[in-house]
Parts: sequence; structure tokens; C-alpha cells
Amino acid sequence: MTYPTLLRMPTWYSKTAFEEIPLSLPRDAYAITTLGDRVRVTEAATGQLVYAGIGPVEIIESPAPF
Repeated sequence: MTYPTLLRMPTWYSKTAFEEIPLSLPRDAYAITTLGDRVRVTEAATGQLVYAGIGPVEIIESPAPF
């Protein structure tokens, strides 16, 4: 059973709530760069942009399969 990779990011309306979106590749296939409070998540191999916005963000493995 596989557990998907998730991008966890803050919501605009709360400092304690987070939004999570599933990603298609393993966790180590992504790169996170930060400049101040702005964050970019890209696929490391291709440079394709996955997320650009407020941080901090985390790339995690889901605690449960979906």
C-alpha cells in the first residue's frame, strides 16, 4: 500500500490551519526555495512550478493511504 506525498501549506485565513494537496512524485523529487515569507516548490528534475505563495510549507508523506 502506498502513502501519497502531500504538500502542506498555510491557509490565508488562519495561522494554525493548513491545506494539503496530493503530489504525484516521491517527497525527495521536490525542491523548496524560500525568499522572506514567499516560497516556491518545484519538481527538482524539471523545474516545473508546483506552488508559489506564502510559507512555510512542508512536503510530507500522508499518514494514511487514499
